[in-house]
Amino acid sequence: MANGITVVEAPTSKVGVAVFLIRGKTVLLGRRRSTGVGDTKFSLPSGHLEFGESFEECAVRELKEETGLDIEKIEFLTVTNNVFLDEVKPSHYVAIFVRAFLRDPHQEPENLEPTKCDGWDWYEWDNLPKPLFWPVQKMIKQGFNPFPNIA
Repeated sequence: MANGITVVEAPTSKVGVAVFLIRGKTVLLGRRRSTGVGDTKFSLPSGHLEFGESFEECAVRELKEETGLDIEKIEFLTVTNNVFLDEVKPSHYVAIFVRAFLRDPHQEPENLEPTKCDGWDWYEWDNLPKPLFWPVQKMIKQGFNPFPNIA
């Protein structure tokens, strides 16, 4: 409220980078804690793209901030357009999905942002936890699989 006038913030479009972090035939997911979008849903490590940052730089930074993990072999997978009208805070996200691998396969994730995530774990692609965050669930229903090109 400014000068007795309630200011309503208009929804904006944002760009997020989400990382399919692969270890063998498993992917890293955590349960979101959010006052805005996707609360209690399982999601990939992800975050907002900062000004001037490449998708790969964002993926490295977000994984390190959220899990403490070091990644490599980052590659672009796809992009989705996501409008969340039924959430506490309606929003519009363009989500850039990348795939990455652990620099050291023996690393284990830490929950470095406990106010944003209940914790991280590795899940088999054919046995993912529920409920999944809507953009990930939508991709799976469309037949997306981050593993087909991995030898």
